[in-house]
Amino acid sequence: MARDTVETHFIQAVTALEGGAARDPADPVRDGTTLTGAECRRLYKRQVDSRLLDIAARWLREQDEGFYTIGSAGHEGNAAVAAALRPGDPALLHYRSGAFYLTRSEQAGRLPEQGIRDVLLGLTASADEPIAGGRHKVFGHPDLAVIPQTSTIASHLPRAVGVAFAIERARALGAPSAWPEDAITVCSFGDASANHASALTAFNTAAYATFQGQPLPILFVCEDNGIGISVRTPKGWVEAAARRPGITYFAADGCDLAQAYDVARQAAEHVRTHRSPAFLHLSTVRLMGHAGSDVELAYRTQRDIRADLERDPLVATARLLVEAGQATPEELLSRYELSREHVLRIALETTRTPRLGSARDIMAPIAPRQADLIAKISPVAAEASIREKAFAGTLPESEGGVTLCQAINRTLADALAVYPEMMVFGEDVAKKGGVYGVTRGLQKRFGHTRVFDTHLDEQAVLGLALGAGVSKLLPVPEIQYLAYLHNAIDQIRGEAATLSFFSQGAFPNPLVVRVAGYAYQKGFGGHFHNDNAVGALRDIPGLVIASPSRPDDAASMLRTCLAAARTQGSVCVFLEPIALYHTKDLFDEGDGGWLAPYAPPSRWAETHVPIGRARSYGEGRDLTIVTFGNGLRMSLRAAVRLTQEGFSCRVLDLRWLAPLPVEDLLRAAELTGKVLIADETRHTGGVSEGIVAELLDAGFEGKIARVTSSDSFIPLGDAARHVLLSEEEIEQAARKLLS
Repeated sequence: MARDTVETHFIQAVTALEGGAARDPADPVRDGTTLTGAECRRLYKRQVDSRLLDIAARWLREQDEGFYTIGSAGHEGNAAVAAALRPGDPALLHYRSGAFYLTRSEQAGRLPEQGIRDVLLGLTASADEPIAGGRHKVFGHPDLAVIPQTSTIASHLPRAVGVAFAIERARALGAPSAWPEDAITVCSFGDASANHASALTAFNTAAYATFQGQPLPILFVCEDNGIGISVRTPKGWVEAAARRPGITYFAADGCDLAQAYDVARQAAEHVRTHRSPAFLHLSTVRLMGHAGSDVELAYRTQRDIRADLERDPLVATARLLVEAGQATPEELLSRYELSREHVLRIALETTRTPRLGSARDIMAPIAPRQADLIAKISPVAAEASIREKAFAGTLPESEGGVTLCQAINRTLADALAVYPEMMVFGEDVAKKGGVYGVTRGLQKRFGHTRVFDTHLDEQAVLGLALGAGVSKLLPVPEIQYLAYLHNAIDQIRGEAATLSFFSQGAFPNPLVVRVAGYAYQKGFGGHFHNDNAVGALRDIPGLVIASPSRPDDAASMLRTCLAAARTQGSVCVFLEPIALYHTKDLFDEGDGGWLAPYAPPSRWAETHVPIGRARSYGEGRDLTIVTFGNGLRMSLRAAVRLTQEGFSCRVLDLRWLAPLPVEDLLRAAELTGKVLIADETRHTGGVSEGIVAELLDAGFEGKIARVTSSDSFIPLGDAARHVLLSEEEIEQAARKLLS
């Protein structure tokens, strides 16, 4: 294949180098550095291989055999960062981290060819690629502690902070961890990404934790090439933005391998010794364009491009070796040509490997796996002495009927008593016990390492959870209100739900996010505290969305979510209807119809609620009312009034909004031939649209109607009644369908 400007410049520059006197490979490559000749040669080989992977990527694209060619050219100095770390240190990497990945692969005892092949299989979207299996070109491998990232906007940084947090918290809990006790976390990103809200969340969370004396061993690495696609980063901005209380700042020229190596070792040692964050600012260049067919001349001058060429890190490392007498220009060029031929040959071989051939194959890592889940729930039963201590001697099954709030509280306590790796955290969940008292008393019983408050940042809350989950802990974060979840939805969509997909399940990502949601709460409203928007959640592949209404379902479904997360790495969102938290009655004041007994652990298997199974009320044959959340109580009340008038109704509580309980839905629909959907979410983009689609797709030929809330934000006070679904609307729609 033809050589481009970057490759031609490299050959010419190395040819012109003049050597120094031969020196021992154990000697430093220059005065004042700890980088020896032997280590420099080793890292240089990985830098060369990384550059050749970019050249191979371009060739593969020309052959219509390669995809997603954001390259590492100009960033090869990150090999020094890998060399400063240990193979067991978890790494969440920037997409220009080719040299880091190849160096880490070699550190772990693999042959250089194995790392090269990994990357090329990713470039060709091969099903044989070891981490994503052809689903994306990522740097990742379970044997290398490299957690795959697809983010181009730093959304992986909050998770990286969570991984660092989990290293220390696992040790404090005495719980198993995915990482060595003295490990540190490294995450890398570009200068443009450093401006993103998710990056700022990570920096602020690290500083906030350090300010309070919380150990947080994380090394942030900003590879600053001065430009984000076509937008320049102002000189001095990254340093100014990086200097924060509690985060130690280090800077090095990423094009100077010796300097990068020395400073990276200092930064890594600081983090490992002090267990506190550091920011390593590596100045780099960007060669060969941003990505793919990017034409730099559209936004950069020839002078700027030439200036970057003159700083080519490959040329700079070759100069180090030649001037230190560790190699000759002829030797380096000869090895370069041999390596080039070798890499291109492997690239050609990868084009002949299989690719994903069906939707089923592609989606295999997404769907929740439920095999033997009931058996996984039974062993959760704690010893009597543990439970008595957790509940101060008063076991919840002896309380009689409990509310929805109490059922969730007791279930969390029972689970905390058995799972030492489980943590409950969020805003106000600890001493206060949550805005609605759902977590009241848990911190007092289980301590501040198990139940704790976070600062007010939903991205940070979820980032801590994501890092804890991938580190083998069991995080149960709380998002205070459903509307607040939208501030950080990409942590669920782009990070939590995708990890299994892009790692083929190699990196489990257990997560149960508790969210107080829906509307109808009295005396405290407005659209941020009364939110009925769940469309953004239902659009996420593989996400489990639980929506309990009754106390007994809440307890059983929460246990199911915990078991699915713990044993299968499922990502679950547990939506809790605020207005039903403290509801006791169903029809009349004092009837206790919304209370339910709490099932002790000995009965958890029999009360288990499988993911995607609905609950039916009544045996009616005239009409099926399909609903969930607050709609269940309204629908049951309406159904009783209709029954008193001679109509025969049944009510189906979906319980799960994803995956929808399609089999139960169809069965209930066929029994009556008439379906009314009572949906408290919005008319457009609400749950009812999916229900109607499922019925029609299955060939249901009966009558279908739906009543929903309006396409409106929810106003304050009594005005909310005009836009929210009501009992009267359910009853009127039912009469119309029955007539």
